[in-house]
Amino acid sequence: MITLDDWAEIRRLHAAGGHSKRELAKLLGVSRGTVDRALEADRVPRYERPLTGSSFDDVAPAVRQLLAGSPRMPSPALAERVGWAGSSSLFRLRVANIRPEYLPPDPADRIDHQPGVQVQCDLWFPHQAIPLGHDQHGSPPVLVMTSTFSGNIQALMLPSRTTPDLLGGMWELLQQAGAVPKRLVWDNETGIGRRTLTEPAAAFAGTLGTKIVLLPPRDPESKGMVERANQFFRQRFMPGRTFASPADFNTQLVDWLPVANARHSRSRRGKPSELVGRDRAAMRALSPVPPEVLFRNTVRLPRDYYVRAFTNDYSVSPGMIGRIVDVTVDLHQITVTHDGTIVAVHEREWARQLTVTDPAHVAEAAVLRQAFKQIRGYRPLEAVETRDLASYDDLFGTGQVA
Repeated sequence: MITLDDWAEIRRLHAAGGHSKRELAKLLGVSRGTVDRALEADRVPRYERPLTGSSFDDVAPAVRQLLAGSPRMPSPALAERVGWAGSSSLFRLRVANIRPEYLPPDPADRIDHQPGVQVQCDLWFPHQAIPLGHDQHGSPPVLVMTSTFSGNIQALMLPSRTTPDLLGGMWELLQQAGAVPKRLVWDNETGIGRRTLTEPAAAFAGTLGTKIVLLPPRDPESKGMVERANQFFRQRFMPGRTFASPADFNTQLVDWLPVANARHSRSRRGKPSELVGRDRAAMRALSPVPPEVLFRNTVRLPRDYYVRAFTNDYSVSPGMIGRIVDVTVDLHQITVTHDGTIVAVHEREWARQLTVTDPAHVAEAAVLRQAFKQIRGYRPLEAVETRDLASYDDLFGTGQVA
């Protein structure tokens, strides 16, 4: 068979002129027939193995019969049904070639995303444990929001994936953007809703004048952009970094996001940082009335003057013992009020099962306890005389005999 180099050289010299076919054969050290075939060929020469039979041909009719009834039957199950004992990779390859004849295709249309219409939302959990304080470590969720038009990425680590924290995270990122898209797309996150929105999520969307779209199960293509952003975080943000706390994680994330949004997008023919202005100009303005994103609870303050929020106990002014207090929690702070007056403020802890105490509350409790004792006429007990145990021996006649 003629080589590609000989084929190219024969055609080059013949096109240049000045050489006969006999001279070309002598010059290149090939036969005259090789020169003739090179000049007559209408395509690049390549080796083609003649078609032969395959061991798969014996089981192909049985495989086709099974695929006609169950087009999605996995290759290992097909091999078992037809008694295949040969190469598993060969069997998978041949089945993959004939399966499309029985399984109708599922085409995915290319969508032309318009500015300001849609932002995809998802949670990403870092594989590296983050120090939460108090010798605890964990992987809190990171809320990721990606615009489908500009590809701009926003992200924020949250204390939990509960409804108030998810809504609070969305509201904080929307405030940073200064605009609200027409749709926020979620993939059936429990805190947002499954099949139907939770009441707080529906109220959140109504207040902002947007729509929260819940995707059907097993439909990852519908939010592929934010999924790729999650993978981008794992591959480009996390490697080589250490974090002292969730706050440090968010600080490093905020510093890195401009770098991520400055990468060129071939499909968008631009950088997200260059397209985001046009994107947000087409969005709605922020609502003048902020949405409800707080965790709220109303309790009667017990004698130990602590209230519970997200597994942790926080101290309250003991002067409120027995009274009704309102507990509100956002992403950063615990606030306790009574009739609109603040009676306790704590920084929110990310660790779990803690008791958080304000020293001022302990000192106030000591003063109140002393005042209570005086009001009740409290007097310390007098010393009680301790009787000699030998007197009991004399009384019952059990003493030692001299």
